[in-house]
Amino acid sequence: MLWGIIALLFIMLFLNFPIMVVLIVSALLMMFFMAGDLNLVMFIQQMTSNVESYVLLAIPMFIFAADIIVEGRTATRLLDFINDLIGHIRGGTGIVAAATSTFFGSVSGSSQATIAAIGRPMRERALQYGYKDSHIMGLIINSAGIAILIPPSIVMIYYGMLTGTSVGDLFVAGIIPGLMVFLGFAIWEYFIAIKKDIPVEPKATWGQRWRSFRKSFLTLGFPVLILGGIYSGMFSPTEAAAFSVLYALLLELVIFRSINIADVYRIAISTGAVTSIVFILLAAGGAFSWIISYLRIPQQLTEAVLGTDPSQFQILLIMSLFFLVSCMFVDSLVAIAILTPIFFPIAVAADIHPVAIGILITMQATLGTVTPPFGVNIFTASAVFNRPYLEVVRGIAPYIIIFVAINFLLILFPDIIMVYQTIFGSSKGG
Repeated sequence: MLWGIIALLFIMLFLNFPIMVVLIVSALLMMFFMAGDLNLVMFIQQMTSNVESYVLLAIPMFIFAADIIVEGRTATRLLDFINDLIGHIRGGTGIVAAATSTFFGSVSGSSQATIAAIGRPMRERALQYGYKDSHIMGLIINSAGIAILIPPSIVMIYYGMLTGTSVGDLFVAGIIPGLMVFLGFAIWEYFIAIKKDIPVEPKATWGQRWRSFRKSFLTLGFPVLILGGIYSGMFSPTEAAAFSVLYALLLELVIFRSINIADVYRIAISTGAVTSIVFILLAAGGAFSWIISYLRIPQQLTEAVLGTDPSQFQILLIMSLFFLVSCMFVDSLVAIAILTPIFFPIAVAADIHPVAIGILITMQATLGTVTPPFGVNIFTASAVFNRPYLEVVRGIAPYIIIFVAINFLLILFPDIIMVYQTIFGSSKGG
């Protein structure tokens, strides 16, 4: 019966049923046919209780802040500053694209928002300096994915809610893998620029750098606000999300004056629509996770997939493969809702730290957004750049290889992720 329900789940996914329908139908079938002692009232209670968590309030606020920022001037000011700072070095234009996308992730927390805000001006600038279109599009698509690893991250918030892991710790732990990916991209850009003799941009004067720094100075306050506030104990991740909205409004509405009150209302409506979809997914995913845990399906699948005594490496490798493939085909939040209850107890039992598990899951979610055939960043870039799918994916292979190599390194040595404890200690926020 279990395998039949799992098969039905994937058939419904491939037939493009709404994700919440797939999750609810599968969970109800398992409850009716495999857990007769449960009733529908308990199922509904699980759905509602999974969207009552205080930490989930951070999701709509981070989405709202990101939407405000994308609408305003924050992205271009940040791009100009980083370009004036390092654009003149060999491969500088590509490195600027990767650096701006990485930093913008700490502002928006969204890979799609990063492509929308950074993508078009960065692509136009790169084409002027001799970059192939497929090259720069591939770089932008993959660099934008780093935004999922750099806090704030909705993936981390949801994982933290499901597993009881500190969201503050997840936020800070994601910085090291995110910077590792950026460094890998930067090294590649340096060597490919030498190989293809890509021209360098003129070196900005110190006066020009100072002017662009002053214009972007307030933008640099976002990571200080989010991480500094959490780790100083001033506020929790949820409160940091609320402050990020206030800060975004002050920047774009009052200081830069790039939006007006009517724009704020329109942005809020859009954020509300996206949030409603996310929370329906969270409710359905929470109920699905509950019934899976109740039926002890993780324990059943452990022996079937991993054997009787799997090593930490085996667990992390198999877990990562399951998450990666799932995130290539469905939304990362859905994959987390389905697979986390299966693999989390197994990994914790093998003495793997919950934060390390969460960061590796986030890595797979990141890879899933940039990997064909259904990576959401690819379709976002195709729409933003108005280019066909096959042209957009032509230049992504080198960056995916770098991503996979760093991913494998973290699977092999998960203690790299935990270095944040030595640097920062443990968060004061939940």
